Amino acid sequence: MAETNSLDTSQRVLHGWDPEDPATWDSKIAWRTLIISTISLTIGFCVWYLVSAIAPKLNEIGFDLSATQLYWLAAVPGLSGGVVRLIYMFLPPIIGTRKMVGFTSLLFLIPMLGWFFAVQDPTTPYWWLIVLALMTGIGGGCFSGYMPSTGYFFPKAKSGTALGLQAGLGNFGVSLIQFLGPWIMGFGLFGLGMIAPQRTATGELLWVHNVGIFFVPWTIVIAIVAFIYLKDVPVQANIKQQMDIFGNINTWVLTVVYIMTFGAFAGFAAQFGLLVNNTFGPQSEFASSVDPATLPKGASFAFLAPLIGAGVRALWGPLCDKFGGAIWTFIGGVGMTISTAVAAIFLKPDSPSDFWPFLIAMLTMFFFTGLGNAGTFKQMPMVLPKRQSGGVIGWTSAIASFSPFIVGVLLTMMHPATFFWGCVVFFAIATTLTWIFYARPGAPYPG
Repeated sequence: MAETNSLDTSQRVLHGWDPEDPATWDSKIAWRTLIISTISLTIGFCVWYLVSAIAPKLNEIGFDLSATQLYWLAAVPGLSGGVVRLIYMFLPPIIGTRKMVGFTSLLFLIPMLGWFFAVQDPTTPYWWLIVLALMTGIGGGCFSGYMPSTGYFFPKAKSGTALGLQAGLGNFGVSLIQFLGPWIMGFGLFGLGMIAPQRTATGELLWVHNVGIFFVPWTIVIAIVAFIYLKDVPVQANIKQQMDIFGNINTWVLTVVYIMTFGAFAGFAAQFGLLVNNTFGPQSEFASSVDPATLPKGASFAFLAPLIGAGVRALWGPLCDKFGGAIWTFIGGVGMTISTAVAAIFLKPDSPSDFWPFLIAMLTMFFFTGLGNAGTFKQMPMVLPKRQSGGVIGWTSAIASFSPFIVGVLLTMMHPATFFWGCVVFFAIATTLTWIFYARPGAPYPG
């Protein structure tokens, strides 16, 4: 058995592992863990937003769903994702990285295959579509386990880069599925041409089921790779021991802040396409006086917003390591507050041309969500003890992941402009808390 002051990497569990000591840290193992778990997480986010890619096409291929039913289909993955995150936040120190990533990747297959078969039959009952939408929550829910787990493998000095890359590239799955979805619906895939395509009312052929099956081979591969190459760190804690995070004030402040940054990213990304269609596009009031074909279509722009947010989050990690996370979280909050206020102004449009300043404002807002997300995840390992930081990362990400559900529900209850102004107030409060606790000179918890 290895001595406590030496590193032994020959077993499934890394004995003597301490990332803060170069003599007991292996960068190759750390980066290999980051790469494998990030690929799995990216696929997971594709699964989480699978419904958002499929739902706009359902009525075209023979389903008969109301606008409210479609909103709910796009919203419930956020509900289940949040619930699953509350479970996953406890898993890293209980089952370890290898089993968590490997088995989770296999679980992704269930909603993928479920939607693959469901869309081929327009008589599939709505309740089953809701169940399948709930199942996709595993794709977003695993985030609260993956991120703390990755944090165990890196020293604090590199945590901003590592967590920023994982979260940013993982979030990229949102944009990836929304970009690939419409494209891969246009042709037979993987030799599945024997499966009859769906036909629209105009006679167009669509292979909507392709969206469900496309990532299946890659998911199986990454699950196998995870079981073979991943290892576990000697961090163990039962659920009761992990509950001590709720006695730390930073848990609650950072929860509010992360609801602002990631909550806005996930919530607006899930509903952005529908919001465009209903306010400026074919389902808006302009469709009665303007050729609907000339109006903006949400599907054409939906992928841009999460692409920007995820890209900035991935790229900003090194800057967070250099300058600290708090200042970037604060700048992100200020930018989000201002850009959301500008977007709100154009949500009672006088003409379809108001779409373009609205789009610019929203893309700007997503840019600042990436900034804030990168900054917040740099802060957590800096202001919290090692084990607690993992738990807080899991808890905050769990609560923030309810946002796609909450945003979807609130948009059915009030005018979008009213909702946006409410967001402006909340963002201003969260930004003020960031300044008071973390970013100002002499802050009690600089990070």
